[in-house]
Amino acid sequence: MIMAEEIIHADYTLNMLGDPCPWPAMKSIEAYDKMKDGEVIEILSDCPQSITNIVPDAENRGHEVLKVEEDGPTFRYLVRVHHDSK
Repeated sequence: MIMAEEIIHADYTLNMLGDPCPWPAMKSIEAYDKMKDGEVIEILSDCPQSITNIVPDAENRGHEVLKVEEDGPTFRYLVRVHHDSK
């Protein structure tokens, strides 16, 4: 049986195409802080180093990386934001 891939809808898109590193990672962190718990952000970047920054930065802050896709030079990240309830 073939299972259909889950479709994840983003609440926000952060288009960082054309922006050099470290801007995609820095702007992603700023966006997480402005989002509500459980919201999903789609981050687009063509910076090759973004793969080594965006995923660990999100995970280190307690957010959930739902998907990472690469299409040629373009990376697409889907991250669900989780805030501590302190």
